[in-house]
Amino acid sequence: MARRRMLIVTADDFGLHADVNEAVERAHCEGILNAASLMVGAPATADAVSRAHRLPALHVGLHLVLADGWSTLPWESIPDLVDIDGRFGDAMVRDGVRLALYPALRTQLAAEIRAQFEAFARTGLPLDHVNAHKHFHLHPTVLGLILRIGRDYGLRAMRLPREANGPLFLRPWLALLHRRLDRAGIAHNDFVCGLSSSGAMDEAAMLAALDRLPHGVVEIYCHPAVSSGARIGASMAGYRHTDELAALLSPRVRAAAERVAPRRGGFADLLAA
Repeated sequence: MARRRMLIVTADDFGLHADVNEAVERAHCEGILNAASLMVGAPATADAVSRAHRLPALHVGLHLVLADGWSTLPWESIPDLVDIDGRFGDAMVRDGVRLALYPALRTQLAAEIRAQFEAFARTGLPLDHVNAHKHFHLHPTVLGLILRIGRDYGLRAMRLPREANGPLFLRPWLALLHRRLDRAGIAHNDFVCGLSSSGAMDEAAMLAALDRLPHGVVEIYCHPAVSSGARIGASMAGYRHTDELAALLSPRVRAAAERVAPRRGGFADLLAA
């Protein structure tokens, strides 16, 4: 039997840039944003944490960065995972194969995952959820390390990046992730919206998502900011961050959300249900 409908609206990349942080605060205070996923090693993390402490109703989780972003540990500690500047690459298929084949890489990855959980714990924020940048937690090795290490830091909920009518090639990986989360007793959403429209969740896309919202626990995730494109991140040149912020602030979107999903909140609310 499907669970009663609940909506979680999340902003990813909290801490990536001050323009992202400003948008998260505005979208939470003036719009429909419930949650944010924090990058603990990003350039504007301190500003994000300061804002989050002023927003006690904002559910903040850990956005683990293991691809296309900055590590928490220095290059000397994880030389096989990052370049000399401490950045992960974006060749995720290649890196996924390497992680499966080489124990030394898994040891370094475990150290980095633990360091990111440690960094989140130092913020003093309650851990609402965990997910991975670019959904790298779909990789079985990455997921296994997150589940093992996260237990030490209060991991109780994760994102299941399953979109209704999503890509067929992801279904086996999603089914495996789903089973492992359930076996581990980790709470999760049933579906996401935003995977196929990443960087383009404008008002029309948001209204369309709400109009066909599946039953159960649904997370709409987005990437708002007060400026757009490569200014926010080199890999986001085509992202329409300001349009996504406008959607979160839209009265039409708020009215639609209240109509179809009056029950809204964060992942912690799944644990209290």
